[in-house]
Amino acid sequence: MIHQIWDQKEAIKKVKCIHTDASKYIVNRVLTVGKEYEVKNETEEFYFILDNSGKVGGFYKDYFQAI
Repeated sequence: MIHQIWDQKEAIKKVKCIHTDASKYIVNRVLTVGKEYEVKNETEEFYFILDNSGKVGGFYKDYFQAI
């Protein structure tokens, strides 16, 4: 169960949040535009990052820009 230790895992890269305009979910509570986040895991569609709440969350890649 690797998802239980993602917060302790070394980051694989950094991304910068470019918008929080979500059509379905409220993400502006856990993401800040312009802030850089460390990617803990990645799939084709999602980045798993340590967000503003201090927990690892999965977010669509279109909210971010690679650094």
